[in-house]
Parts: sequence; C-alpha cells; structure tokens
Amino acid sequence: MADEPGTLPDGSYDAFVVDADDREGGTALDLTITSGEFKGQVLSVASASSLGDPIDLLGMPATLTIAFGAPSVTIDR
Repeated sequence: MADEPGTLPDGSYDAFVVDADDREGGTALDLTITSGEFKGQVLSVASASSLGDPIDLLGMPATLTIAFGAPSVTIDR
C-alpha cells in the first residue's frame, strides 16, 4: 500500500489521461490507474516540457512509472 494518500509505491502502472493542461511551458496531467491494486486512483503529475496538445492527450492510454518516489509518464500513442 502507498505510504501517503495520493502516492503509489515504486512500480509501473497502466493509466488513462482524464485531463491535460498546458502549464508554464510544460504539461499537467490527471491520470487514472486502470488495473491492479490501485485501479481507479487518480494522480496529478506535471512535466517541465510539453507532451503535446492537451486536447489530443485526453483519453490516451499511458504508462506511469514510479522510481524512487519520482513519477514519469509515457503516452502510449
């Protein structure tokens, strides 16, 4: 189980983009976990670089990877 509400343990998670927004030169995403123990949990992450047009990102499948407590997201195009 995660140590704090809204956090996940290190690992790889299937996810779905439910919201995306341009923010300070980067992209903010809300992701819903789609399988496993944390299915249905929504997490917010932000990137320092643009991941693309926020409208195009909505509904896209993604892989969320947590390593040493730090998230990274790959959009599965």
